[in-house]
Formats: sequence, C-alpha cells, structure tokens
Amino acid sequence: MSKIDFNALRDRAYKCACDHGFHDTDLSNEHLMMLVITEISEAVEADRKGKQFNNDAKETYELVQNVKFCKAIYDNYIKGSIEEELADVVIRCLDLAGLRGWDLQDTLDNVDELNDVSDFFQEHTFTEIAFDILTGTIISESPNSVKGVILDVWQYCLWKGIDIEWFIEQKMRYNELRENKHGKRY
Repeated sequence: MSKIDFNALRDRAYKCACDHGFHDTDLSNEHLMMLVITEISEAVEADRKGKQFNNDAKETYELVQNVKFCKAIYDNYIKGSIEEELADVVIRCLDLAGLRGWDLQDTLDNVDELNDVSDFFQEHTFTEIAFDILTGTIISESPNSVKGVILDVWQYCLWKGIDIEWFIEQKMRYNELRENKHGKRY
C-alpha cells in the first residue's frame, strides 16, 4: 500500500468545509462526531438498499471524469453507495481533525492488523460492523478516537476490496463543487 498523507487529506477536507461555510460558527466536538455517526447510519441504509458502486463501470467513470469532473456523472455512478458513505465517514473525521489541528499521519500504522479483524468481519453483518465503528465515535472526541474510526473503516474496506482512498478523492472533488453548506443548515 502506498503511504497516504493523512495530514494533507485532513487539510484538504478542512479547507473545503471552511470554504463551504461549515465552520462559520463554532461547533463542539460532540456535534461534529454526531455528524460522523450520521454518515455511519447512511452507510447502513445504503447496505440495506443494496447500493454499491459497480466496479465494472470504474474505467468508464474515470474516463469521463478525467476530462472534466461532472456532478451528474458522480450522482449516476457513486451517489448513495456504501462506498460513498464510508468515504463521508472518513472525510468528516478528517475535517474534525483539521479543525482541531490533530496530527493523523500515523493513522494506518496498525493497518497490518487486518488479519486480526478479518474473522470479526466474516462473523458479523455490515450493520454490526457499523455499530463497532460507531462505538469508536462515542468513546471520546479525541485524535485517537478519530484515528480509530478511520482505521476501522480502512480495515473494513481492505477486507471488502474497496479502494476507499479512491472514493475519498472522488467525494472530495464532488464536495469542492457543491454549494454553501451543501444546502444544509450545518
């Protein structure tokens, strides 16, 4: 696996959130972690609906998007998928870390422990796995909690063969084109 610059991803997510008005008011860590939890819930809903990205369409998607990124193409291929929602979980964590200035560079130092968690993934439903990820958001609103959530999502994606780094990139590109607060109140 290539070395991921989590601090650069953190800074990009935070900048996008600032540029789109998400930090115009001071919000608590608990508020921001609750938004992470809502993304986890959206991933569960996507799983319940069977909404997954069609990997066979990835080459076509990239060919079109590399010419000029288009939100309508994103909406058609990725919007509402489990992969998108998991990317949102990570992006929300990155944003919180950016707001608080938390160092995330060593986030995946324990990713090699995937063998230790693969039995857990095989023995549990996606909803149970999402609950396990969710408990990491409830424990505390600290850098280690954020790192733990990102690591859990990353490990799950590795186990499922999901290129979460690619989905994060696509969602960040999409978010950079969206309106202020993405049309929401906060």
